Amino acid sequence: MALLSSDSDNAVPSGPIDLPAYPGIALKQIKLIQTLEDAIEARQELSRETVLGYDTESKPIFSRGQINDGPHLVQLATSTHAYLFPIVSLLQQQNAKDCLKQVLESQDILKVGFGLSDDNQMLMRKLGIRIAKVIDLSRSLSESKKRQMGAKRAVEKYFGQILQKSKRVSTSNWAAEHLNERQLKYAADDAQSALLVYLASQR
Repeated sequence: MALLSSDSDNAVPSGPIDLPAYPGIALKQIKLIQTLEDAIEARQELSRETVLGYDTESKPIFSRGQINDGPHLVQLATSTHAYLFPIVSLLQQQNAKDCLKQVLESQDILKVGFGLSDDNQMLMRKLGIRIAKVIDLSRSLSESKKRQMGAKRAVEKYFGQILQKSKRVSTSNWAAEHLNERQLKYAADDAQSALLVYLASQR
C-alpha cells in the first residue's frame, strides 16, 4: 500500500481572509490501493471502524451524448487516514474488488458522505456493489428541503473553515493511470471531511 509523502504536506491553500482554510489530511496519511495486498490490508483496517467517510470521483463528461462510465475512484476515510481505490486497476483484480465490496456492503460500518445518490447508482452499475448502511449528509444535515447542505457549507458551519474545492482538480481526469498529488489530496479531503463533519454533528 503506497503511503504518499511530500514536503508540501502541511501547506494550506489561501482562502477568504475572514476564515482559515480547512487543512485536510496530510499526503503521508493517504493510502493509494495499487495491489491485492494493499486491498487486503485496507479491508482489515477499514473493517475495524464503525463509521467511514465515503465519496467517489468520476472523469468529467465534456461532449453531448458521451456516457459517464464512472466512478473511477472510490474514497474511504477514517479520522486519521484516507484510502483511495482506483477502479481501473481494481477491475483487473477480482479479489481486490471483493475487498472493497465487503467494506461497502457491510451492515456493521456506517458510510457517510455528501451528494451520494449518483455515486451509489454508478457504483452498482459499474462494480455490482450495493452499498449498505449509508447516510447522505446533504440531506440529513440540510436546514430545509430547498437548500441541501454541501460539503463546503458544512465545513464552514462545524469548523469555521473554508474547504478548498478547485474546479480544475474536480474536473480533472480521474481515470488517469497515475493521479497527481493534488488529485489525491482533493479526493482524500472529500471523504475525510465528510466523516469529521458527521462526527461533529453528533456531539
